[in-house]
Amino acid sequence: MKLRRLLTTGLLWLVPLAFLGLFYFRPLAAILGLSLGRSTEGWAAPLLEALTSPTTGRVLGFTVGQAALSTLLTLCLGLPGAYLLARFQFCGKGLLQALMGLPFVMPTLVVASAFNALLGPRGWVNLALMEIGGFEQPPIEFTNSLVAILVAHVFYNTTIILRMVGDFWSHLDPRLGQAATLLGATPWQRLRHVTLPLLAPAITAAALLVFLFDFTSFGVILILGGPQYATLEVEIYYQTISLFNLPMAAALSLLQLACTLLLSIVYARLSARAARPIALRPQSYTQRPLTSWRSRLLAGALVAFLLAFFTLPLGALALRSFTRLEPDRGQRETAAGLTLDFYEELTVNRRNSLFYIPPVRAVQVSLGYAAITMLLALALGLPASWALARDPDALLNRLLDPLLMLPLGTSAVTLGLGLIISLDEPPLDLRASWMLVPLAHTLVAFPFVVRSLTPALRSIRPRLRQAAAVLGASPRQAFRHIDLPLIGRALLVAATFAFTISLGEFGATSLIARPEYPTVPVAIYQFLSRPGGLNYGQAMALSTILMCITGAGMLVIERFRVAQVGEF
Repeated sequence: MKLRRLLTTGLLWLVPLAFLGLFYFRPLAAILGLSLGRSTEGWAAPLLEALTSPTTGRVLGFTVGQAALSTLLTLCLGLPGAYLLARFQFCGKGLLQALMGLPFVMPTLVVASAFNALLGPRGWVNLALMEIGGFEQPPIEFTNSLVAILVAHVFYNTTIILRMVGDFWSHLDPRLGQAATLLGATPWQRLRHVTLPLLAPAITAAALLVFLFDFTSFGVILILGGPQYATLEVEIYYQTISLFNLPMAAALSLLQLACTLLLSIVYARLSARAARPIALRPQSYTQRPLTSWRSRLLAGALVAFLLAFFTLPLGALALRSFTRLEPDRGQRETAAGLTLDFYEELTVNRRNSLFYIPPVRAVQVSLGYAAITMLLALALGLPASWALARDPDALLNRLLDPLLMLPLGTSAVTLGLGLIISLDEPPLDLRASWMLVPLAHTLVAFPFVVRSLTPALRSIRPRLRQAAAVLGASPRQAFRHIDLPLIGRALLVAATFAFTISLGEFGATSLIARPEYPTVPVAIYQFLSRPGGLNYGQAMALSTILMCITGAGMLVIERFRVAQVGEF
């Protein structure tokens, strides 16, 4: 029986591992081997140089420091919000959850553009202050600062704390705290000795995931940080694209990969602990309405702050896409009224170039890539999730689970170049194929699909499968007639995650996308890199279109989540 379960688990992992082997480990090994082999002093020389270089130490120190500080700030904002959403019922709660989840499924490029539209040199706040105070220059220097990086990271990752910690918190039995109160515990003692120990695995796992995303941040640093700030990901990009120093880039990629693997192992262990039932109760039992005026006042203040923090940048982005700025008599830019010019310009070829690709085409291409990515990610994620849900403590699952997170922490530049270099021989000569992009997107979306489906599959009562087996159903029939109907909504959530993540992927796509098949994030970056108000306005228009599409996806996720099951 044990051998049969092991064989079944191995078969479920067969296709996902084959995909990772062909399109992740093989390209990664190819680019690292080629890059390190270019060194005239041997493959170990770049590693030693990277480890002993003062520049590497400075970049690594900043990468870890900004990630740790961003994670701490995210916890400070996310934990009160998680408590409010987990323990109380109030009007508009579902819409609030959808709005706070929107930044996470948006590309970092759009998040950076949103803060640029609000607080940048030509942002609404600076324009208003220049108009009111008569300043010649923008009084607030938000972009190209550490503050901008930290604020954008908190904006982007707070929903992870709200989802992972809030969902787990919402199912904790309130009678545990009530028992502590009857024994004389103060609210602080109850929090310290009862609630926090129970929440510790979920909080730590969420914090590690936030740290991982901040550690590998690329788009936020590139747009809001400026040249004086560089994480490992940005330094790899600089060494590869600007200096073409492939040995150093490969050494930095290995360093980043080692850190990611360590974080992934710890995250997988803590996630497994958080998934085990600990006196869990349904939300209808654990949540209560806001009754006292004090609780309503505190909840209202927190909701108002969260709404302002999450909606003002996005609202500024959307408004900027409909507003043309013109210089006044003092040569200061002011709003000249609402217009649809920037959206109309997306279809105009002003230079009459034969190689012009309309931005509207980028939207179509992105939607096509997202659809293919969704199908591939589901085809790979479903068997892997089933394997993890069937026997989470199995040695094979414990070894393979951390590997799923590795693509999220691998340099997009390294992975993109690896795909180009390794897929150069038939039958996998895909260097000039458009399929490279959805394959790269699937590597990023695949872990999210697994993390969304695994808790849903674990929630299925084993008695249902046992009853089916007693009635003569095979494992395949039990999966088809029991598991699939019960996780139908979770499948829709996972599919929407994969779709929206593909829409926003930028790092690897910027290297491997063919010029005639640009994606929306690539087109946005091209507009932002060109001078002129028209290019900036078109970037805002494209960002708004992408924001609306991903926002619709987030509403679908919020509508169809299965009893709040899922890590994201």
